[in-house]
Amino acid sequence: MPTAPKQPSNVEPLVLVIDDDAAVRESVKSLLRSVGLQVETFGSATEFLATKLPDVPSCLVLDVRLPGASGLDFQDELAKINVHVPIIFITGHGDIPMTVKAMKAGAVEFLPKPFRDQDLLDAVRVGLDRDRARRESDKSTSKLRTDFESLTAREQQVIALVTSGLMNKQIAGKIGVSEVTVKVHRGNIMRKMGARSLADLVRMADALGIRRPES
Repeated sequence: MPTAPKQPSNVEPLVLVIDDDAAVRESVKSLLRSVGLQVETFGSATEFLATKLPDVPSCLVLDVRLPGASGLDFQDELAKINVHVPIIFITGHGDIPMTVKAMKAGAVEFLPKPFRDQDLLDAVRVGLDRDRARRESDKSTSKLRTDFESLTAREQQVIALVTSGLMNKQIAGKIGVSEVTVKVHRGNIMRKMGARSLADLVRMADALGIRRPES
């Protein structure tokens, strides 16, 4: 008997299905709902893009052959518009180059029809887990950005220099203040950013893409 993908207790994930074959859509929808998943189905990529979807962990079950642009083309289009939902391709006409292209572009799985129910459910579990992880990472980066923006202009200058490996004395000479003043700035930065150590601060700077100012 198929086993359901693991779900969190507080957020209902959503599986999105795009296939121009109504019978396939209903079959996939029935399978996913049988294990307690929420499902939305679409007959085309255009229909999908015209729909406002809830902001919840999601994955997309996508047919390779669609009316108009192919599923692979749609994968590229989603990336261009900054939609990063994990994709599980299903197809009755797959080949190795097509599979390689889809997987290199980040697809979770490429399943030839007819596929085993459990194979699809396993791929959906991976897709939903991947989207949850991405959302947590985005949330963490957003908080870091907010914390960074709470720093003064001088503190933002100092954090770039500190995380590039300069000592307090070097930083003081570079920005024209006393070493004591640099220490005060560093303390403020650590507190505002919630950093417990220099290594912690360096990881934060890397996540934010902070670079050392040009000399």
